[in-house]
Amino acid sequence: MSTDHDIEAGIDKAATTVGSVWPIHSFVTANPLSGFEDVPFDEAVTQAADLLGGRGYPSPETFRAALDDGQIDPEVLDAELSERGYEADPEALFERMDAGVETSSDADAERVDQVLTKWLSAFLDEGQAEWAMPNREDGFYDAVRSLLPYDDQVPDSGVVADLPASPTETIETVLESYPESQRVPIFEEQFAALPGWTGLIKQRAEGGAWQSTYPVTLEGYLAIRLALADAFGVDLEPATGPDSPESETADELADAFLTAWERSYRSEVVERVAAESEAAADAESAGRPDAQLVFCIDTRSEVIRRHLEATGDYETHGYAGFFGVPIEYEGYDAEVSVDACPPILEPQHRISEVPADGDTQATRDRRAGLREAASEVVETLKTNPATAFGFVESAGSGYGLALAARTLVPGRVRDLLGGADDAVPDDHEFCEQVVDHQHTYAGDLPVGLTHDEKVEYAATAFELMGWEQFGRLVVFTGHASETANNPFDSSLDCGACAGNPGGPNARVLAAICNDEAVKADLRDRGLAVPEDTVFLAGEHNTTTDEVELYDETVPESHESDLERLRGDLATARENAAAERAESMGADASTGVEEAERRAGDWAETRPEWGLAGNAGFVVGPRELTSDLDLDGRAFLHSYDWATDDDGDALEAILTGPMVVTQWINTQYYFSTVDNAVYGSGSKVTHNPVGNVGVYQGNGGDLMTGLPLQSLLAADDTPYHQPLRLSTVVHAPVDRVTDVLADHEELTELLDNDWLSLTIVDPTQDHRALHYEGDLEWEPLADRTEPRPEASAAPAVADD
Repeated sequence: MSTDHDIEAGIDKAATTVGSVWPIHSFVTANPLSGFEDVPFDEAVTQAADLLGGRGYPSPETFRAALDDGQIDPEVLDAELSERGYEADPEALFERMDAGVETSSDADAERVDQVLTKWLSAFLDEGQAEWAMPNREDGFYDAVRSLLPYDDQVPDSGVVADLPASPTETIETVLESYPESQRVPIFEEQFAALPGWTGLIKQRAEGGAWQSTYPVTLEGYLAIRLALADAFGVDLEPATGPDSPESETADELADAFLTAWERSYRSEVVERVAAESEAAADAESAGRPDAQLVFCIDTRSEVIRRHLEATGDYETHGYAGFFGVPIEYEGYDAEVSVDACPPILEPQHRISEVPADGDTQATRDRRAGLREAASEVVETLKTNPATAFGFVESAGSGYGLALAARTLVPGRVRDLLGGADDAVPDDHEFCEQVVDHQHTYAGDLPVGLTHDEKVEYAATAFELMGWEQFGRLVVFTGHASETANNPFDSSLDCGACAGNPGGPNARVLAAICNDEAVKADLRDRGLAVPEDTVFLAGEHNTTTDEVELYDETVPESHESDLERLRGDLATARENAAAERAESMGADASTGVEEAERRAGDWAETRPEWGLAGNAGFVVGPRELTSDLDLDGRAFLHSYDWATDDDGDALEAILTGPMVVTQWINTQYYFSTVDNAVYGSGSKVTHNPVGNVGVYQGNGGDLMTGLPLQSLLAADDTPYHQPLRLSTVVHAPVDRVTDVLADHEELTELLDNDWLSLTIVDPTQDHRALHYEGDLEWEPLADRTEPRPEASAAPAVADD
């Protein structure tokens, strides 16, 4: 007989096969197959296909279109196919690829899912439901146990007729007739039946306000699921996945085409970076720039950075968008605090906003209060059974006019609403952040930062980016999106801030760096911050490409610098918006207008492309990429190997941002390759549930990935090219090898082909060396090189 410990251990092991899913209001892009990263990619996608039913590779049609469009170099493809023993013409090989994954259905299991999702959506609701599920404070298992006798959809048979008080006892009872060797496979299949809900429970069980109030565990969820399966007579015998020579051949061919596609993209990027590395070595040092702007490494920053640098003597840098300060942040008048740091980190400080200008605060509270009170009255009238029908009857014509206006003239409505919002002061206009250490705690977190902590965060930022000089203005620029009627709005915000806007983090680092005591200590550490350098924060609207500067702390002595920067940011915005409009099939001459329309149009399913197209991650000084148009497809992190003698900065980048970008990349990859399983389908048929996710239709599993409109340019025509991440690092190969040797989690990802790594070594005549596994490198020139030109046209989408 299994002990409670055995069951818990089995649950923990089985749960690794399902990736964590974050609530949609703080959407985090993550690898849906993160639990398979300990095995090679080709094995992982095969195992996942057996368990979850999803494709692991792009379809033959996608590969054919990529080949026809020049995105796959024929010579590179021939080399990859020959290496695997295939000599036939590519067209003939397409016929041998599997176009899909066969799935089967079980009517009894579907009835279990139907009942279970009803209770899951009610219990896990995070503020959307008007009528809450009873007994939630007792936890999921006990709450459902108390209500199941009243559910006429559940047969009164089996263990569910008299559900034990302990979830482990329920699990043991249901599985009594199955050998213990089948326990983990059974658990895996049951978790995989609803991977969206399982992933949400897995993430929520890690803690937080909702978990502490309404606890849920994988153990309790599994117990209820098994009890329902017992009641409906579901056969729990683990399935044996298909393992035929035909499927192995199809996957091997697909892997060859995918690898060739990635090599074709990577070789072009590496060749250009290596050429820029050689040219930069002979270039003279630039003088002091007019201003320096630090953007997130996000691929969308590449476009605005490129256009800003073209307007004047500006220097831009890339840094993780939480600006290296892992905080829990509570804005003014916010109902809850949010984690403003990557999911791989835990917040270390509590930062909140406090009013500093009483008059402006009063104005804001008065105007915002009136608007909120009106909204509450309307919401009450709509949801109260006694008033709902009368309210609809009397307010119908007004709502009709509003709907017509928002549909027919969304740009004008946005301007009107924007004018009303402008009348209400933004929080940063009258609030200050509590950055200084307060010698108090908020929960387990200290409020504010000590002086030593502030110095360390500031120094780390500049050392990681390899700074040696400072302009008169230094702007830390976070980013956020602007959309209307979009459940996935947080997926377009800053991923490094856990799906939240990056402006607050930028303000924290700017406040730290403006501290005179911090500046003095930075100088002692060799960072020569001039007396006239002023740090400020800003926020890049990735939908409209407008950059708002938070300039309250800028002295009059820098007004002319600030005005020049504002003007050049406006010019850069126009050019960047034109480029983005063209990528969406709109007229480039109406770029800003088109961007603002998309931001305000409640019927717009694609307000912006987000990080679609991401394929590369370049780590090195901006000089390597400043003259390159990377088409918004590369994450860019500033780094100077010459200022990083001990390799600590490089280690921080490879163990942090590279891992996060790999998460983002794999989310986009799998959402494109099989949107039905790993994505979330069309926004047109989305149904938001519980403020935690979306259904397709009126129920079922939570959809876990990105919607079709974030990936496709049109039906069957993807904008995003499904490639694994190609990382290019500008550093001595020995230094990179030392970092990898110290971090098994990195070599595991690389050795298992979840991403690739290429080094451009400035100490070896700027040679490019590609990581081949087991800490071994191969000069890139020894490999077949792609043709220099390749079409940027999109390939055909997967179904």
